[in-house]
Amino acid sequence: MRLLWRTIRVAILFVAVVYWLASVDVAADPVPASPVRLILDTDMGNDIDDALALGVIHALQSRGECELLAVTLSKDNDFAAPFVDLVNTFYRRGDIPIGVVRNGKTPEDSKYIRLPSTATDDGQPRYAHDLKSGKDAPEAVALLRRVLAAQPDASVTVVVVGFSTNLARLLDSKPDEASPLAGRELVARKVRLLSMMAGMFSDAGRQKEYNVYIDIDTAHKVFADWPTPLVTSGFEIGQAIKFPAASIERDFRYVKHHPLREAYELYQKMPYDRETWDLTAVLHAVRPDRGYFGLSPPGTITVDDQQITRFAASESGRHRYLTVTPDQITRVREALVQLASQPPTKP
Repeated sequence: MRLLWRTIRVAILFVAVVYWLASVDVAADPVPASPVRLILDTDMGNDIDDALALGVIHALQSRGECELLAVTLSKDNDFAAPFVDLVNTFYRRGDIPIGVVRNGKTPEDSKYIRLPSTATDDGQPRYAHDLKSGKDAPEAVALLRRVLAAQPDASVTVVVVGFSTNLARLLDSKPDEASPLAGRELVARKVRLLSMMAGMFSDAGRQKEYNVYIDIDTAHKVFADWPTPLVTSGFEIGQAIKFPAASIERDFRYVKHHPLREAYELYQKMPYDRETWDLTAVLHAVRPDRGYFGLSPPGTITVDDQQITRFAASESGRHRYLTVTPDQITRVREALVQLASQPPTKP
């Protein structure tokens, strides 16, 4: 009997050791997930968080976590596309396609995109870039259709951190040489998630949110008609998590001229800490399972007559919004600082 129990104990110990070793191997060498196929739609030039969000995307791509398929612009200013092109080129990805809105909103000048796009040193452009004007870039919806049509079904995450202009027009687009599908059907087939910076969902109070009310009709349309799951980072999320000026002053000095640092310094008088509205939408889109944010129950987001976003919980709803705790605020801020200031990968 003692021999039997000794044999049982040895067998149990053996199984426990094998299980432990297997756990160690999995934890030390996890199977990498496929990079998130990403499209960024931005009103680059209206606020500096768009520029930092683009830097975060490049850092995540350098880490193998995403692939930036295209950037489309909802700010109708000729320097928005050159600025995006120079940032992409700075990060050694100058071949990423860029599309621009036609007859869009906010054509006003923005020195943080104009001055870096036109800066020279000793007669040469400070930042290399091919696009000299938005007039030279393709129209955004045509580019979106072409890029989406080339991707596997249900594989693309769209991040919109500006107005809904281009996305609403995409939903209304007709079949063309890129795809025989109409816009809504093309989106339903190719897109897996829409991550937006839009609206406000704080219990402390509600107000109009810029990305929604500037092009209110298209915001209505996207919330009503977008056919895939949609997660929005509301105004209160970025407001709670500010990007520190100290990072701009210290962490971006690895080169003499850094486009994100110079843009940040041009946007407002230094030093200032700026809200991370757009960066949070990007972070959730690429790292949704890291515990950076909480999520509301499923439901439906609408925009009322006062241009204020409303949320109604519903088990059948496709919409959610981000939530955040004090502990998460600290984690997200640190992650965004590390990512935004990450140097380009070596060629």
